[in-house]
Amino acid sequence: MLDQVKDLHRELENVQVSTQEELESFRLRFISRKGVISELFQGLKDADPGERKELGRTLNQLKNQAQDKFQELIKSLEQQAPVVSAPEVDLTLPPGGTGLGSVHPLSAIWERVVEIFGRLGFNVSDGPEIEDDWHNFTALNFPPNHPAREMQDTFFIEKDPDIALRTHTSNVQIRVMEHKKPPIRTLSPGRVFRNEAISARAHCIFHQYEILYVDENVGFKDLKQTLFHFAKEMFGKEVKIRFRPSYFPFTEPSAEIDISCLICKGEGCNICKYTGWVEIGGSGMVDPNVLENCGIDSQKYTGYAAGLGIERTAMLKYQINDLRLFTQNDIRFLKQFASLGF
Repeated sequence: MLDQVKDLHRELENVQVSTQEELESFRLRFISRKGVISELFQGLKDADPGERKELGRTLNQLKNQAQDKFQELIKSLEQQAPVVSAPEVDLTLPPGGTGLGSVHPLSAIWERVVEIFGRLGFNVSDGPEIEDDWHNFTALNFPPNHPAREMQDTFFIEKDPDIALRTHTSNVQIRVMEHKKPPIRTLSPGRVFRNEAISARAHCIFHQYEILYVDENVGFKDLKQTLFHFAKEMFGKEVKIRFRPSYFPFTEPSAEIDISCLICKGEGCNICKYTGWVEIGGSGMVDPNVLENCGIDSQKYTGYAAGLGIERTAMLKYQINDLRLFTQNDIRFLKQFASLGF
């Protein structure tokens, strides 16, 4: 083994490299865990006990020599690297143009919604995205084990089944009614979460905007007129809107809101399921139980509520046929909205 060590000493003294590949070969042969020096250390256990101490000292010297040589070769390669001169820059020239970003279509719709309902007297309110069962379900007339809870594909927090990612922004309406006396006129835009399969029409993370109006003598006609006005402002005077009877635990009576499909102009497409109509949300008169849960006298006050999807609104407004484009961050898609305005 001593003869082998002496041969490696001589080899190390004469090694020269001129490329990164040769440097890597050196490292693999002498420095790596599978190199010749590591193999010699592993062979110490088979050496004669009387020679083991001297062999160990010699191998350590060889190891240090290899590491020093490796650093020396690195510096040698760096010195051999050609010096690249920087191009001359004329500092008197004006700066080059900078690429400006664009308004994301969802942000544009969000701001437009706030603007339209703001002119109708609705104030924006916000609330937590991680919510307790009371504000997300029970206060909204979802009793424990009620079948209506199955309508919401919920992301529950594993360690605490009473906590979940909110499935709608109605939780904000509950918090507003708990802390404010009527009249109440509030708009709650925000991100919501549902455990749904991602497709051209649905996503597990999306955005909603919900309106709530509570006061004396509020009727369904007030709800209809508000939504008619909103649809005309958002989609244009030619848009058609219809209400279909439906069921929601927190409103009674309840209605789905449909508008004529602006993508296919009523001829039929995958977004409107070839019906010519697109559901954009749900609405109805606030159930008296919900008012009472929030400490509001349901004998004196009534109210209406409606919830719509920002993604669905943007798809119709800008004639986009795949909801997934909003979250894929494809620069080719986003550049189309560089001049986006209201």
